Amino acid sequence: MLNNFSQEKNRQSANFPPQGGNREATLFDKIWDAHVVTEVKDGPTQLYIDLHLVHEVTSPQAFSGLRSRGLKVFRPKQTVLTADHNIPTMNQDKPIRDEISRFQVDTLAKNASEFGLTYYGLNNPKNGIVHVVGPENGYTQPGMTIVCGDSHTSTHGAFGAIAFGIGTSEVEMVLSSQCILQTRPKTMRINFEGELNKNVGAKDMALYMISQLSTGGATGYFVEYAGQAVRNLNMEQRMTLCNLSIEMGARGGLIAPDETTFNYVKGREYAPKGEKWDEALAYWKTLKSDEGAVFDKEITFDASEIKPMITYGTNPGMGMPIDGTIPELSEIDEVSRVSFEKSLKYMGFTPGQKLEGVTIDYVFLGSCTNGRIEDFRTFANYVKGKKKADNVTAWLVPGSWQVRKQIENEGLDKILTEAGFELRQPGCSACLAMNEDKVPAGKYAVSTSNRNFEGRQGPGARTILASPLVAAAAAVTGKITQP
Repeated sequence: MLNNFSQEKNRQSANFPPQGGNREATLFDKIWDAHVVTEVKDGPTQLYIDLHLVHEVTSPQAFSGLRSRGLKVFRPKQTVLTADHNIPTMNQDKPIRDEISRFQVDTLAKNASEFGLTYYGLNNPKNGIVHVVGPENGYTQPGMTIVCGDSHTSTHGAFGAIAFGIGTSEVEMVLSSQCILQTRPKTMRINFEGELNKNVGAKDMALYMISQLSTGGATGYFVEYAGQAVRNLNMEQRMTLCNLSIEMGARGGLIAPDETTFNYVKGREYAPKGEKWDEALAYWKTLKSDEGAVFDKEITFDASEIKPMITYGTNPGMGMPIDGTIPELSEIDEVSRVSFEKSLKYMGFTPGQKLEGVTIDYVFLGSCTNGRIEDFRTFANYVKGKKKADNVTAWLVPGSWQVRKQIENEGLDKILTEAGFELRQPGCSACLAMNEDKVPAGKYAVSTSNRNFEGRQGPGARTILASPLVAAAAAVTGKITQP
């Protein structure tokens, strides 16, 4: 995937810093400096981009811009397209019913054809959510710079990459030049030391972290996650943690690559092979923060203090342990009280209320946060031998066709069917109300997705964010339940 410019810069960065000097560097420093093309004094940096991922929602105007200027896509081999946000998760072999959704997906297909780009459309065996497709096919690799017109591009940082979301005008910029203008962010390291308790996973770590730091606690920073609990996570859990970086305002999040990373990438279709693998691996092993590297901010959490988490409000920072209580009004600072009360009114909750045992209506397993095979293993393992609650509508949506195939190969689909669940087809689904999977107004949905904003899952829908394990417990009991 890397072109000659980026390969040369990466070789230089293995002996960081490239231009001499002896300062200790963070992981972020090493990757960023290896991709700098030019720097504008008192201005932005021109940063080279190794991989550009594209979906149907934020790209139409960008392609129109190229067309109007008579430009081609500068490096088509480093641009990958997939349809995900607008596609239905049932009957994908039939035309999309919603006119706007169908138009956006059709437009993406036409743009891919016109500009000669790799495109995974409906019913393509590699189709799926953009942040699932990249890693599982080996496009996502350590040391890369990766962008996409989607805020949760931070997911790819789990591989030791600088990955971040961009706007439509920036999509056009990358399509036309393979570069982007960016202001260098500050650096933060968040350490999770110690071991996680039973039934606690990466989603709980993320919701706990955001509840402690707030949705603006990492604004202006690029975060490196470190510590024993992070090192113990598998790749899919690391992707979940990095995915939610944006929900506390961070520009992105990343984790130093290690043997867990290398074992995941090795052998995937677009991963390096043979001598190129050996060369890449040698470089990848240099991608870690130096011993004396200084971050602009550093925070440490005790992993053993984290419990299974849920949200109670309308942003991901309004989280608490399942056995906790919603804060009293007196515990909220005066500036935030109006929005706090508005949020609780929307959710139908009250200050001081316990949510354990509250009846729910929908369960959603999926999204770029928790739509991978590990998430389905967790869910299936819990519901095995049990039955879905009669009052619950469950949408179980794999993040890609490859994930769905693996679910079937492992027999997880049979476990789910026997427990009363139906496996749907891949897509973003009920993460956001851009497709047919919308939660009705006033209904409570325990969701493994990333955002619980008002109307995020449908007009008037009430979202409670949780891990796949907590979602499974809610699905079989029909209420918010300690797994």
